[in-house]
Amino acid sequence: MTVVELDPRAVLAHRIAAHGLADRAGAGVADLAVCDLGVQDTPPGALRAALSARLPEPLAPGADVTAGGSLTLVWSYRGAPHLHRSDELPAIAAAGWPRDDADALSRLAWQRKRFVDAGVTGDEVYREVAAAVADVLAEQGPVTKSQLSSSVTGRIRAELSPFCKPCGVHHVGEQLLRLSALAGGARLVAGSRPLTFEAIPGWPGIPAAAGSTDSLQVAYLRLFAGGSLADVADFLGAPRTVVTDAPAEGPVPVTVGGRPGQALAEDVDALRAGTTDVPVLRLLGPSDPLLSARDRELLVPEKEHRKEVWRPIGNPGLVLAGTGPLGVWRTRQKRTLELAVTAFRRPTKAERAALDEEAARLAAVRGLADAAVTVD
Repeated sequence: MTVVELDPRAVLAHRIAAHGLADRAGAGVADLAVCDLGVQDTPPGALRAALSARLPEPLAPGADVTAGGSLTLVWSYRGAPHLHRSDELPAIAAAGWPRDDADALSRLAWQRKRFVDAGVTGDEVYREVAAAVADVLAEQGPVTKSQLSSSVTGRIRAELSPFCKPCGVHHVGEQLLRLSALAGGARLVAGSRPLTFEAIPGWPGIPAAAGSTDSLQVAYLRLFAGGSLADVADFLGAPRTVVTDAPAEGPVPVTVGGRPGQALAEDVDALRAGTTDVPVLRLLGPSDPLLSARDRELLVPEKEHRKEVWRPIGNPGLVLAGTGPLGVWRTRQKRTLELAVTAFRRPTKAERAALDEEAARLAAVRGLADAAVTVD
C-alpha cells in the first residue's frame, strides 16, 4: 500500500478543526466531536474549560455537562476521569479490560510486583475489585471517593490493600480502583465536592472478556490524523501490542514530517489539500484534548518549549495561536481572573486582543465577571 506523505502544518490544521477549535460550531456539549473519544477532567474543572473552548458561548458554572444524561463522567483511560457518550460506556469498559495477566499487571505499574509476590493473577485482581465496587454502590447508593475506597477495601483480600503512608491505613490501591471502577458500573457525579460516585443505571455488568479497541482507534485517528497505533495504545494506557496486534480496518499508512502514522481513508484527500492557516487563538487547559496527542513534537516543535508545556508535575495551559504555540498560561483567582502568559514569542496586536477575549470566556466559565491578562 502506498504511504501518503502529509505536511505537518496541514495535519495540525486538520486536527484543530476536527477538535472543534476552529469554528466553535457545536450547538451543545453533546454535539462536540471530542466526546467521541472522551474529554479529560484533570484537574477538576478542566472539563468545563475544554468544552467551552469549543462552544459558541462558554458554559455557565452550573451548566449540565452531561447533556441530560447522554454523556457520563467516569474513570477510564489510564484511570483518569473522562466524559464519554453514555451509550458507549460498556464498549469502553470492555476495550479497557486486560487481555491476559501480563496486560493486567503492566497497567498497574509499580504495584504489580506486590500482586505477583502474593500469587494473584491480573484478571482476578480487576474482577475482584470491580465486583466489590458494584456491591458497594448497590448496597450504599452514592458514596464519596473516600467511602468507596474504604468499603471496597473491606470486601477484597488483604493482598490488594497495601499500607498507605499518607493515609496511615491499608486501602485498595488507588490505580487498581481507578482501572476497575467502570467495569463495576461506577460513574462520577459531575461537579461533586467531595468527589462522589454512583451506579450507572442499567449497567450490564463486568465484561466477560476483553473487547475490541477498533472504535477507539478510529475515534483517535479522526481527532489526531497522522497518529500511530503506538500513540493510540499510549493514550488508552494499554500495552502497545493490544493495539498493534489488532489494528482496525480502514486507516491508511501516512507519514507526517517523516514520522510514520495512520489516517482515516476518508480524511486523506482533505489532509493532502488542506490549509496550513488557522487564524484562531485559544486558551487550552493542561489536559485539553488537543494536548493529549502522543506526538507532542508536532504541536510544539521546540524541545525547550515542550518542557514548559508538559512538566513532571503541575502543567500550565497552552496558548494556541494558529497551528503553533504562542506560550503557556497560568491563572490566579480572586474577584478577577488573573491570567499570566509566558510567551514563546512576541504576540501581535490582534493576538493580544484575542488573549483578552479568551480570558474573559475563561472567567465566565469560572463564574467571574472580569479577567486581567499579563504577558511576559
